Amino acid sequence: MKRFSLITEIEARVLEYGSTVELEPGGQVTPLAADTLRERRVTVRPALGLTDADIAALAPPATIRTVALATDHSGLALKKRLAAHLRAKALAVIDLGTDTPDPVDYPDIAARVAQAVARGDAEAGIVIDGAGIGSAIVANKVRGVRAVMALTPTIARYGREHNGANVVTLGATLLSIDEALAVVDMFLATPMTEARYIRRLAKVRALETP
Repeated sequence: MKRFSLITEIEARVLEYGSTVELEPGGQVTPLAADTLRERRVTVRPALGLTDADIAALAPPATIRTVALATDHSGLALKKRLAAHLRAKALAVIDLGTDTPDPVDYPDIAARVAQAVARGDAEAGIVIDGAGIGSAIVANKVRGVRAVMALTPTIARYGREHNGANVVTLGATLLSIDEALAVVDMFLATPMTEARYIRRLAKVRALETP
């Protein structure tokens, strides 16, 4: 992404239509350039200006001690098995329901897990519904949460390593219990360490800010 300390009419005229550029702190846009930027639908946003420490803080915790866990009515057996599996690994589990076969709306259970992770009550979250798709959509609406719907350990690894996911969603109708355990083990064991991946999370976070 192009970054400017000053945008004049000359620069504005050659920017790609519909593109986004960054303006450094204290930077300026000339009045004529502002008109041209509007005409060309160019978005100008403040440069992030993050320090290395700020960028590193965006990565999900590498060491996970507490996991928030919830399911809708479709994943009761999987939730029970996952909770036992995680506790056997000496992890604390915050069980956010549900515990009965009565129908439960996935937005409710996904929101519980996402909010627990966003508050810092847990370093990671696991949500189960029929396919895992709806819960991922919901969890990603919560600021600070990055949810990945994972069908394989490889997707779980990429979700953590490349995208800094702190919530994984599982489809109870798409995964066997053993497959789900493998996905969760990979998700929880994979840290995000590469600076280039972490730096991109700053751009993700910027989209969360109006």
